[in-house]
Amino acid sequence: MYNPQDKVSSHNLIEQYAPLVKRIAYHLMGRLPASVVLDDLIQAGMIGLLEAAKKYDASKGASFETYAGIRIRGSIIDEVRRGDWTPRSVHRNGRRISEAIHKLEAELGRDASDSEIAAEMDISVADYHSLLKDSLESRLFSFEELTSTEGETVGEQLSADDPGPVNLTESTAFAGALASAIDTLPEREKLVLALYYDEELNLKEIGEILGVSESRVSQIHSQAAHRLRGRLRDWQ
Repeated sequence: MYNPQDKVSSHNLIEQYAPLVKRIAYHLMGRLPASVVLDDLIQAGMIGLLEAAKKYDASKGASFETYAGIRIRGSIIDEVRRGDWTPRSVHRNGRRISEAIHKLEAELGRDASDSEIAAEMDISVADYHSLLKDSLESRLFSFEELTSTEGETVGEQLSADDPGPVNLTESTAFAGALASAIDTLPEREKLVLALYYDEELNLKEIGEILGVSESRVSQIHSQAAHRLRGRLRDWQ
């Protein structure tokens, strides 16, 4: 039965947590190319907040702020993906990099270096670094994509209320495989991922810690993502 108080409660939640949408949008904006419009992110985030206000169930234990934050962030990420401003050539080159790394490391039995990957792709190291930069700028969430189920958006994954036991088992198994793959990365790549995703530092801040340029951090991050894709391509 409809309760008018429910509408009032939802309205109050939206008013109270609207600043959370802006905080998350600004935070993500700092990690996106200039072509992305902040107002679009905020609008997508507000949709996520509305959904959170409708579906929040306090009996499940999570605070509303935690639940809303997940919904808001997922909604914004989905909006960025829907924009799909990535040229096809960038997608194609990204696949080439992952395939080259997979082939080389299978042959060498160790981490492939920048120069080896570039040679395998028959391009210069400078051109290889340029492709890495393009790949990161077009796929900010590449690391998160590694953990997403095919055909399911990150927003849907993060905000799922009751994942089925089969999906949950598969997700848990893949998370284990991903953690193992990350642990085998070269130390610098592993550190960049930890600072970027766990500590949520931006590329400039990570560069200051490592004593390298922001551009070099971008290359390291992108190469780590491609290396992981190459190592996990046969995982089922």
